Amino acid sequence: MIELRHICVDYGSQRAVDDVSLTLPTGMVTVLVGPNGCGKTTLLKAAARLLKPTSGEVRYDGRPLDDFGRREFARMAAVLPQGRETPNISVEMLVAHGRFPYLGLSRKPTRRDREIVRNAMEQAGVYAMREKPVTALSGGERQKAYIAMAIAQDTPVLLLDEPTTYLDIGRQFEILETVRSLHARGKTIVMVLHDLNQALCYADQLAVMEKGRLRMRGTPEQVLHSGLLQQVFGVRIAEAPGAGYCFAPQKF
Repeated sequence: MIELRHICVDYGSQRAVDDVSLTLPTGMVTVLVGPNGCGKTTLLKAAARLLKPTSGEVRYDGRPLDDFGRREFARMAAVLPQGRETPNISVEMLVAHGRFPYLGLSRKPTRRDREIVRNAMEQAGVYAMREKPVTALSGGERQKAYIAMAIAQDTPVLLLDEPTTYLDIGRQFEILETVRSLHARGKTIVMVLHDLNQALCYADQLAVMEKGRLRMRGTPEQVLHSGLLQQVFGVRIAEAPGAGYCFAPQKF
């Protein structure tokens, strides 16, 4: 279980996250949603140790985040940030980076490491392109390669910041179905999503943020029927039988 306790994050004089306390239960998919600039990515970065909160505390299974060494934390959580450089290496080499927290002093992968890398590429659907440079991949292929790297890291927790951004709708669902398969294997998953339909479909728990604050945490059904999404996003929501929900501006 991950606990965020009274987290505040400041950028200069601007408070991006304001006194957020949130529990991320073990074995569940928690999706952070909210308007642009609401602080959801900043909150995820605090949980991922990519930035240090101005105040408050993050705990993993009861242990303060600061107690984890770098390698130990890398065995606890795999982090997939939204913005990252694209290295000029093969897909297989990229995925193999996921094994670095487990390598000995020689830094040489064992037969077991190589098997894990191969299985991760197969699970993410990138094994056939294992020899291609990452720079030569499409956006969807590249995202799947990074997810394969996270799978190879073999952590109980995955922290994903907008994993479907800039992908066409077919590739988005490929990524989300891969995430769902990881959840079925017992992974704890926390991700930021913009698409409300996808969030409602794939989350066990939704955390709705607005202006740096947590407005509500609950099941998709609880959040949907609370009316909060309509308030926060300024939309009307109607159920579309067999196709999830339809979102429209309130004035229409």
